[in-house]
Amino acid sequence: MEIKLKRVNNAVHLEAVNENGNTVQIDGAPKIGGEDQGARPMELLIMGLGGCSSMDILSILKKQKQEVEDYEVTISAERDTDNVPSLFTDIHVSFTLKGKIDPKKADRAVKLSMDKYCSVTKILEKSSNITYDFKIID
Repeated sequence: MEIKLKRVNNAVHLEAVNENGNTVQIDGAPKIGGEDQGARPMELLIMGLGGCSSMDILSILKKQKQEVEDYEVTISAERDTDNVPSLFTDIHVSFTLKGKIDPKKADRAVKLSMDKYCSVTKILEKSSNITYDFKIID
């Protein structure tokens, strides 16, 4: 895997590009010279957690022949602002699934992702307390 970052302005706005040419805008908080032109690095970590677990869960549910009509993830994260670096201390992930989904199969998919498969979760759990829940909307 190779990612390249290039400075976009005279401050801290960066553009990251992966090997396929997909781009992500990254910027800092205004207090460090950022202009809110992109996601902040720690936000990207949390987005990665949501994306990684989502790919697992949706793939598992598809294999289980569950009909997912809609899907959403909300993540709340707290950081230790008294220390540098300011690591995440608590992360809560809420999955909302809509469709004809067996609750036992959804529970299994979520647990498999969060407890076994999601690489981002495994990295972040070394410094954070990660909790999760899910709900199904018919």
